Amino acid sequence: QVQLVESGGGLVQAGGSLRLSCTVSGGTFSMYAMGWFRRAPGKEREEREFVAAMSWNGIGTRYADSVKGRFTISRDNAKNTVYLQMNSLKPEDTAVYYCSQDKDPYSGAAYYIPANDIWGQGTQVTVSS
Repeated sequence: QVQLVESGGGLVQAGGSLRLSCTVSGGTFSMYAMGWFRRAPGKEREEREFVAAMSWNGIGTRYADSVKGRFTISRDNAKNTVYLQMNSLKPEDTAVYYCSQDKDPYSGAAYYIPANDIWGQGTQVTVSS
């Protein structure tokens, strides 16, 4: 059974940076595109919004317009880990951040679709103004 564990969240002032990590166990990490989503305060779990995705081979990436130029997704297949480097953070970035795995192997970032039943527990990011 695939398990995802996020870490790296915290409280940061506007303009600051954080690096989130998500370590995957129980599956073949290198075969799957990976992504990050977030759930803003007051939103339901089903209202998670897409943040970023990276293709299974690490070549392709895609970002939400709201984070382009500020966030960078990367992966280390040797460590079964995907990262989200977040710079120039804004109060509106405050959310619980979740990583996910694509529902199909060998997928690109352009058509990333998260597997419904594979989510981590999330890590809280709070950006103060």
